[in-house]
Amino acid sequence: MEELKQRILRDGKVRGSNEVLKVDSFLNHQMDVAFLQDVGRAFRQRFADCQIDRILTIEASGIGIACLAALAFDQVPVVFAKKNKTKNIAGDVYLSQVESFTQSKRPYNIFVSKEFLLPGERVLLIDDFLANGSALSALIDVVHQAGAQVVGAGIVIEKAFQPGGKLIREKGIRVESLARIAAMSEETGVVFCDD
Repeated sequence: MEELKQRILRDGKVRGSNEVLKVDSFLNHQMDVAFLQDVGRAFRQRFADCQIDRILTIEASGIGIACLAALAFDQVPVVFAKKNKTKNIAGDVYLSQVESFTQSKRPYNIFVSKEFLLPGERVLLIDDFLANGSALSALIDVVHQAGAQVVGAGIVIEKAFQPGGKLIREKGIRVESLARIAAMSEETGVVFCDD
């Protein structure tokens, strides 16, 4: 998605030793809703050949993106995995574990109420970043626990120089990334993959 690449080059900031790409001015803190509508439509184009019953993401950064993608998919329901089991999650839950790259680098659990993810459903995963693949692996695990099917994963930005994309694709999951980064540094900025 050329518009996304230009936005990353213009507004993105690389921090640390090739670890963090800050896109919080338009994607995952302050959200440019009109731009995210285009992102949602791009996912719809990429997965036009798939029947989608539900979109699944993880809180918090994926929620806005997933909601705008859902509009492009004729308003399919969006479910997000919670990072904390709260009192308002009634009944049984699916549970999996994520080792966060950007948060504490310690594992945490995610929860999805069994009420909102049903056997036989065709589920599209949506997330803002794919780096090491831990969050997506946990979401895939939750879908499989439910007896549902992952039809694919829509990723806004994939750090192709990290192992997550390869890991998820080796699981047989279709991954459609709108921008794939080959390398990045504070000195040189972001370099995109040719594909």
